[in-house]
Amino acid sequence: MNDVEQRAAAKKFIVDWQGKGYEKGDTQKFWIDLLGDVLGVEHPTKFIHFEEQIRLGHTGFVDGRIPETKILIEQKSCGKRLDQAIKQSDGSVLTPFQQAKRYAEQYSYSLRPRWIVTCNFQEFNVYDMEKPFGEPEIIYLKDLENEYYRLQFIVDKQNEHVEKEKQISIEAGRLVGHLYEALLNKYNDSTNVDSLKSLNMLCVRLVFCFYAEDAGVFNHRNQFYNYLKQYDTKNFRRALIELFKVLSTPENKRDPYLEDDLSDFPYVNGGLFNNAEIEIPQFDDEIRDIILNQASGDFDWSKISPTIFGAVFESTLNPETRRGAGMHYTSIENIHKVIDPLFLDNLREELDSAKRKSISGGARTKALTSLHNKISNLKFLDPACGSGNFLTETYLCLRRIENEILKIELSDSSVWGTQEVTVNQILLFGTPIKVTLDQFYGIEINDFAVSVAKTALWIAESQMMKETEDIIARTLDFLPLVTLTKIREGNALEIDWEEIIPKSELNYIMGNPPFIGARLMEQGSRQKREVESTFGKIKDVQDLDYVTCWYKLAAKMIQGTKIEVSFVSTNSIAQGSQVPILWGILFGEYNVRINFAYQTFKWGSESNDPAAVHCVIIGFALFDKEEKLLFNSNGTFRKVNNISPYLFEANDSFVTARKEPLCNVPKMNFGNQPRDGGNFILTAEERDALLNKEPELIKWIRIYMGADEFIKGKRRYCLWLADASPNDIKKSKTLYDCVEKVRNFRLESKAKTTNGYAKVPHCFAQITQPKNVDYLIIPSVSSERRKYAPIGFLKSDVISSNAVQIVPNAELYHFGILTSNVHMAWMRAVAGRLKSDYRYSKEIVYNNFPWCNPTEAQRAKIEKTAQKILDARAMNPDSSLATLYDENLMPIALRNAHRANDKAVMEAYGFYGRNMTESECVAELMKMYQELVEEKEP
Repeated sequence: MNDVEQRAAAKKFIVDWQGKGYEKGDTQKFWIDLLGDVLGVEHPTKFIHFEEQIRLGHTGFVDGRIPETKILIEQKSCGKRLDQAIKQSDGSVLTPFQQAKRYAEQYSYSLRPRWIVTCNFQEFNVYDMEKPFGEPEIIYLKDLENEYYRLQFIVDKQNEHVEKEKQISIEAGRLVGHLYEALLNKYNDSTNVDSLKSLNMLCVRLVFCFYAEDAGVFNHRNQFYNYLKQYDTKNFRRALIELFKVLSTPENKRDPYLEDDLSDFPYVNGGLFNNAEIEIPQFDDEIRDIILNQASGDFDWSKISPTIFGAVFESTLNPETRRGAGMHYTSIENIHKVIDPLFLDNLREELDSAKRKSISGGARTKALTSLHNKISNLKFLDPACGSGNFLTETYLCLRRIENEILKIELSDSSVWGTQEVTVNQILLFGTPIKVTLDQFYGIEINDFAVSVAKTALWIAESQMMKETEDIIARTLDFLPLVTLTKIREGNALEIDWEEIIPKSELNYIMGNPPFIGARLMEQGSRQKREVESTFGKIKDVQDLDYVTCWYKLAAKMIQGTKIEVSFVSTNSIAQGSQVPILWGILFGEYNVRINFAYQTFKWGSESNDPAAVHCVIIGFALFDKEEKLLFNSNGTFRKVNNISPYLFEANDSFVTARKEPLCNVPKMNFGNQPRDGGNFILTAEERDALLNKEPELIKWIRIYMGADEFIKGKRRYCLWLADASPNDIKKSKTLYDCVEKVRNFRLESKAKTTNGYAKVPHCFAQITQPKNVDYLIIPSVSSERRKYAPIGFLKSDVISSNAVQIVPNAELYHFGILTSNVHMAWMRAVAGRLKSDYRYSKEIVYNNFPWCNPTEAQRAKIEKTAQKILDARAMNPDSSLATLYDENLMPIALRNAHRANDKAVMEAYGFYGRNMTESECVAELMKMYQELVEEKEP
């Protein structure tokens, strides 16, 4: 179905189902109509399963499940609220999502849904189970005519051909890794840099030969195998060296007396076999067997995906070296998250539009020719190209569009009986192919990665040329290779990108620059120096991640152009303290505009060692696009008016670090910092042993509470000697020895501030503990898997650690606001992250939070609901907060108490009853924040 047909079908579907729908009688018809009529499923009754039985201690029935796309559906009748808890047959009270989630957990892991969809015929709530506690994407029936595409994930099946390519490519990578290790052991010095470069080049050449003989690039299938099999291990090395020389020599310059089995090989060129005298060690029987039998004879290289294999091939290099350099490899799915909204969706739409034009009068031919010329003139730069994934996948996509254009042109000509004439016209200038590798530019610091990128592009070119040959029924010349001089080896932060390609010729900058967090770069390291050099002497430059350098240089290059940019990045650049630093420069100095973005999603990789990274994707330019697209982690998107640097729909305000609260509320402090070398801190066992020995020390031992202790219920203690006299300490050998150890630890520290605290060795280094006043405790780091970050009250005799924040003099009202969904939404938006966990900070999160101005009645209601939360917790004294706030285990009383508190807080903010999403809530809070800042700092 094309866009026009789907819009028309969606419009009719809306009319058919507007304002009606009964769960028991209409569910199956509703979904069959949606799948078949709107989403184009050919046999919807075979695609979706209804009323599957689930055993929960009682028998339950799943309303709908789509196995191929991993969808589970919980349907309710029209008029039923999807956020309202309903009593189940077993007595539990669950929302439709919780009900569906309970069903989902009964399936085996391989069958568990990726998405849960709750529906009441008038709206669809879509939950991504990769992020099960995030807000749902809400799609309304009434908007389906213009937003049908947001349901496309329901029918997007994993392409079986792509999956097969992936498995073959990964297996090929494992084979190369095995070969690499076997060869490495044969070098005289396996740590020598030149030897390693020779080994890398040897592997690249062998892989090309493996591919060339299977894909028909060489003159005969199995030509490489048949040549080598005649040589025993002793002569195997010499045979390879002679072959490499032949492949790098044009036929007319070769020795006229070469043996036939060598002279029959084609001239490859492309620089791949130049400098044939690389260091090649002696082989043994194992290496001969790997090359000849395992890699050449028993494996078909023609079916690999060059995009995937390039990444896997590069993973033969030392994984620790790659991880240290911040390199990670991008899956095809994630590449398309970048290139589809950047340019590919528009090109496909142009192709669909051209295909719909009339054949008569030449309208379709004109449109196709225009598109063909357009794609052949586009230029792409990846300034951190690694193994060339982005460039290779982009080339493949453009060539597929080109091949489809050729196919349509030949189909149209056959209608008029002119196909042979058209083929001759297409071949008039030698080749119908206009999209070339010369359109693709890259910068990469690693020499091996550069070689892999070039090889991947050549393999991609070969595969697409075969497809073109099938279309035009003619043979085209693939060899000799075009030398790829536009993939430059070098440091992208030291090279002027316009040396690679003038910006006047460039259309798109894209890629996946290295991920190294600011805190992971050692002071004085190369990366740290490069960040400082790129940004100059700006405030807080030390807080910027390495990837921000690519943003700055891209923003600089696109000045005065229509170039569009999109990078994959760690999510830290859109959170916490980095936002005002980086985006203040990009918005203020370079006037960039964010045109599309993916909110935080978990990284996927095709390498053997995928990195656990949480990422965002940001597309920007110097101009605003008419439609800005904001993607959720599950790939569904909304069209929005503006995308803030925090990657939600809001204005471009920055939340900057603030030393004092923006509103009139109690101050927040860090917990107490010991800097004691662990000498003040006691485990439960150490405490008991100490008291058995010296029971009088009980007056100096306090409960010690950090994030783990507070959330997980762990027990630790500390020696708290702030009020102890010198004589008290002198009387106890244990206390005296402890204080002496603390003093020595502080004196031996390299930090001058720590040295200073040696003057008071009986005290914690920094003391914020309130006296005789209860306080609120908020863990500095809390899991993103929880809907509510656990906070609570502690007595003043419980000593807080520096792993938490504390608010002395806080009241029930403050607790109610801070534990509400409103504050949690603010925290999720502006807090920094540790991986995906929240990093709560007083300067960014608490001090900038815009508090409401409740009426006395509203304040009293919040105090009441806040107390209900504490009461509900107290009903389960044997359960830790980690257990109580586990979404699968949260007691009904606690869940209901939080819901009541959320409602009370939202009423005080004026948000209740507006059916707001979390993003819309944050947008409103951001407006309030901006108004408060302007009032305070006019």
